[in-house]
Amino acid sequence: MTRLASAFAKGHPALVCFVTAGDPTPDATPAILDALVEGGADVIELGMPFTDPMADGPAIQLANLRSLGAGTTTADILRIATDFRTRHPDVPLVLMGYANPMTIRGPEWFADACAKAGVDGVICVDIPPEEDPELGPALRAKGISPIRLATPTTDDARLPAVLEGSSGFLYYVSVAGITGKQSAALDSIEQAMQRLKAHAEIPVAVGFGVRTPEQAGPIARVADGVVVGSALVDLIAEHGANAAEPVRKLVSALAQAVHSARKELA
Repeated sequence: MTRLASAFAKGHPALVCFVTAGDPTPDATPAILDALVEGGADVIELGMPFTDPMADGPAIQLANLRSLGAGTTTADILRIATDFRTRHPDVPLVLMGYANPMTIRGPEWFADACAKAGVDGVICVDIPPEEDPELGPALRAKGISPIRLATPTTDDARLPAVLEGSSGFLYYVSVAGITGKQSAALDSIEQAMQRLKAHAEIPVAVGFGVRTPEQAGPIARVADGVVVGSALVDLIAEHGANAAEPVRKLVSALAQAVHSARKELA
């Protein structure tokens, strides 16, 4: 069983946590990643900073700028991933970002580098399923999961294309638009989960706009996982190099809400 499969097979919904690599600096990121694990995150998403993060809202856009301003490179990100894997051999690590940094040296180079660093999955925001050959085959050849996005506008006609060749989990973007403070109504998420789970043979995690334990818990009752990003990025913006402990506290509260959601329902 892969690390990603194990994370979704613990008997409770998974908490997936996103932060941007190199924010506020490459040297500060390891302590923040450790805080995510200590707080109870089941899966870590590590954002690859990019100059034009078109799917991201203001918080993560600023995180990208802080990271790039600190001089973060792809080599730094791979080093952070490699060191994380040494410290946390069982925690899944997913790289999330945009096509240019992933493909500029060729998809085979990127996939090989990810494999050597112990990366479990890759989310590429701007490569649609129809362009899977740009990166998907190289990742699958190295045993790395290409993780795809579904949105409220992904209808039943297109969903099979989204799922084809995807593995690890399906990331359901619960609102149309960019990341940030906008939140979807729970009833719309419940309806989406019923439809997606009828088609998907992999877990479905819900993200975009989930910021608090009070939001995460109800979503975890109907989803296989809950993704939290902007709220953590905001803490890093506020506390900088001292963000690890505030991050750990928020993740601990989120993990309690997500992991206990099904018990409360029962």
